[in-house]
Amino acid sequence: MPTYQSSPSFEHGLAESLGVLLVNLGTPDAPTPSAVRRYLAEFLWDPRVVELPRALWWLILHGVILRTRPARSARAYQKIWTDDGSPLLLHCQDIRAKVQQQLSSRLSGRVEVRLGMSYGQPAIASALEELFSAGARRMVVLPLYPQYSGTTTGSVFEAVTATLAQRRWVPELRFINHYHDAPGYISALANSIRDHWQAHGRGEKLMFSFHGVPQRTLLSGDPYHCQCQKTARLVAEALALEPEQWVVAFQSRVGREEWLRPYADETISSLGQSGLGKLDVVCPGFSADCLETLEEIAIQNNELFRAAGGGELVYIPALNAAAAHVEFLAGLVETTCGGWPETNQADATLSDKEAEESKRRALAMGAAR
Repeated sequence: MPTYQSSPSFEHGLAESLGVLLVNLGTPDAPTPSAVRRYLAEFLWDPRVVELPRALWWLILHGVILRTRPARSARAYQKIWTDDGSPLLLHCQDIRAKVQQQLSSRLSGRVEVRLGMSYGQPAIASALEELFSAGARRMVVLPLYPQYSGTTTGSVFEAVTATLAQRRWVPELRFINHYHDAPGYISALANSIRDHWQAHGRGEKLMFSFHGVPQRTLLSGDPYHCQCQKTARLVAEALALEPEQWVVAFQSRVGREEWLRPYADETISSLGQSGLGKLDVVCPGFSADCLETLEEIAIQNNELFRAAGGGELVYIPALNAAAAHVEFLAGLVETTCGGWPETNQADATLSDKEAEESKRRALAMGAAR
């Protein structure tokens, strides 16, 4: 018989709070082969990420990949690592703090925002535990993936629900699984590109580069490819771009399996061979800058473009903790928790007034606290 995790610190009459969990992929603790090996072992063992039979995949992962890839990936991380640590973690911590500020001013009652990573630290389970300790009885989970994929958003759902399933008192839960076409998100992206063009000049073509996934996920019904295409189209329309002024590509493929096309590296090489003078690249699938944007696009593919005969590849940064991005994310959470006490000042005030009376009645009926 299963044993469910209790809440020993619970007391009747304590103020409840709304818990918001922001989730991103994760990062190694350090740009070293050993730290990267630990991170990759957790990341690549997720059956949502690699859908191969476990016994076969274990042999490949531990017999080949974890023997060769960590050192190479560590060198890539070293190129982008900052004195304060991982860029992805730092950007996500900044987003969390600013979303906390926004929601505290927008909503009534107590709101607690935490950051969890699917792989590495801070872990999803520990972030959820912090929310429970803060009295969260209602939770909104927001994976920072604009486009839904079973490899990312689906994995977050599994991790969150697996943790909640161990609790005796399961909170009310609302899960945001995409925002690829939300007007606020599209507007934030388009304005970010406009601002970059105004400050640095505009390239001859704009490439929208999204993280790739195996082609079979599309054939199996995953909406990721379609949502990426829609995001790019809506941003291009907002920028009034002609069809020949923009292109969509997919980056970061590994292995011999067919992935979503066109491939970013092949597209960039082809544009370089055509003699393109300046190529702008934006990555609308990444809410925060990370290895794939800062090293793969801004460094690797920049070198590839030049070597192929192109002029200059300019990477347009992710939205990160920009004001428009944070305001959009906070608004998305606010809309999602509509009808809960935190969205109604009268309900929240009434809850506070009733707290002491609730505790008195519970103690009178034999409650310990």
